[in-house]
Amino acid sequence: MTQPPPTGSTIAPTEAAEAIRSAVDAGFPATVADLARLVRIPSVSWPAFDPAHVAESAEAVAELLRGTGVFELVEVRRAAVEDGSELGQPAVVASRPARNGRPTVLLYAHHDVQPPGKDEDWDTPPFEPTQRGDRLHGRGAADDKAGVMAHVGAIRAFAEAAGDFDLGIAVFIEGEEEWASRSFANFLSENRDLLAADAIIVADSGNWDVETPAITVALRGAVAFNLRIDTLAHASHSGMYGGAVPDAMLAGIRLLDTLWDADGSVAVEGLRDAGLETPAYDEAQLRSEAGLLEGVAPIGNGTILSRIWSQPAITVTGIDAPDVANASNTLLPGIRARVSARIAPGQDAKEAFVAIRAHLEANAPFGARLAFEDVDTGQPFLVDTSGWAVAETRAAMAEAWGREPVEIGVGGSIPFIAELVEEFPGAQILVTGVEDPESKAHSPNESLHLGVFKRALLGEALFLARLEARGDAS
Repeated sequence: MTQPPPTGSTIAPTEAAEAIRSAVDAGFPATVADLARLVRIPSVSWPAFDPAHVAESAEAVAELLRGTGVFELVEVRRAAVEDGSELGQPAVVASRPARNGRPTVLLYAHHDVQPPGKDEDWDTPPFEPTQRGDRLHGRGAADDKAGVMAHVGAIRAFAEAAGDFDLGIAVFIEGEEEWASRSFANFLSENRDLLAADAIIVADSGNWDVETPAITVALRGAVAFNLRIDTLAHASHSGMYGGAVPDAMLAGIRLLDTLWDADGSVAVEGLRDAGLETPAYDEAQLRSEAGLLEGVAPIGNGTILSRIWSQPAITVTGIDAPDVANASNTLLPGIRARVSARIAPGQDAKEAFVAIRAHLEANAPFGARLAFEDVDTGQPFLVDTSGWAVAETRAAMAEAWGREPVEIGVGGSIPFIAELVEEFPGAQILVTGVEDPESKAHSPNESLHLGVFKRALLGEALFLARLEARGDAS
């Protein structure tokens, strides 16, 4: 992994590249308008939200793909979740077979989004796309409806510039990435022949900054579960029994605190560090990008990016307990916490869960009873950067952005990539994206930098042209 290079590209524009660039320029206003229409659909895939919105979003994406005019098949499909108990959320597939020995590329993104949170935390309504300066604000504007539209816009521009072409293109737009991709493996298996490809672009990551593109080569894995902590058979008066009886909140606070060392780094034996080399990234940049308040110190040890890309992390993302407005003088008999861990590249996620569970069971205070519920695991990923697809991506990005791309790690997780590798072991996987450090994915006031979006779209269109020009799938 290297430092971002200076600006400037030595790549000479070709006739095909100029035609694609012109097509991107001409079509960009319509692409942004289509993105805004997708953002208006509140396609939250979590169970507590109306699934009709996810279905509406899937149909809208299918219509956009049909509108490109290049596919023999475009359909909305579902597959059963892993345990077979129900169908997953609707996904969109499209296919155009390769001809005359050309390779096939699979383009992935997801059309579902995170819950918006509280409206008052947003400067503008979360599902009303609003442009301010160079940024389009709204839930899903960056993660990942911009990824969807980068694919659509790139296909449009490439097809317009190329006319009839031989490149194979498959598209998979998932509908439940934000809810653990629970039907992903079954969906791949059931649609394997339709989605098989020589190269796969996963457009669900970010870039170094708004001027420098990136290829993501390392992703942390994920472990998440609900931890139930019980100490009493029923609630009791805190005045009558407080000081003699351990309530569940006391036990929970004591137990959860054991997960971290004094500096905030993970204290669970068995969780490993990947030891990745990281570029320079100072505390001032971290403060700016993460919104760290003045006087609040960063946590962990080692270089800042090693803490995000290479080391494990554990976060308590929610606690079920009475809120302050409803707090009574009561010893709580039980509480529930959602624990979310990020696992270093190279470590098995199920092995990591075993280590975390063993740690919690060994440190339960006062004999508190623990139960582990709704366990989700996702594997980390390291990209093989030696293949021809990576080389073609680098060249296309450099031409589109005017800078060579950098290799980055990402602290977040895309667990289904391991399933792509398992289903398509011969495919080269490229993790790209349209986000930048200011996008605030998953947070209030999520936004997309339109300059980044346009360059990412152009880079993908140029990549398609380079694959068409290869002449064979080797």
